Amino acid sequence: MHNDIDRLRARQDCTDLVLRAAACADAGDAQALAQLFAEDAVLQRPSGEPLRGRAAIAAAYAQRPAGRITRHLVTNTLFDLAGEDRPSARSQVLLWSCDAAAEPTAHGRPAHARQLVGEFDDRFSRAPDGRWLIARREARFVMFRDAPVA
Repeated sequence: MHNDIDRLRARQDCTDLVLRAAACADAGDAQALAQLFAEDAVLQRPSGEPLRGRAAIAAAYAQRPAGRITRHLVTNTLFDLAGEDRPSARSQVLLWSCDAAAEPTAHGRPAHARQLVGEFDDRFSRAPDGRWLIARREARFVMFRDAPVA
């Protein structure tokens, strides 16, 4: 990145990438999610072995339970351009979930009792076509709360 405009564009593109990945996960679109990662990306989820490569990422997310609805609320993304060829970001994530089979009310479906706060540590790389992709993601939970069931 050679100038301030390039840096700002990289920051915006990578921030959008983080948000798009959350939207794909919430939509249950495993293939679209995997395409946001580099071909040789590594995704370390909070539990389990690292997922290595797009195919592994797509396969893991395709196994999501059919009736699960999630919302990853991503905020406070801090972008770092210290390594201009490999920018990085840390985002805070609040994860809520519920069951699609639950009867919706005027307020929506009742959420699961467990609420999770976590972080995404992302490193980005450029694809041959110039797009930014997620090269490595470390996702972890930091805290949780089990709310009383109504």
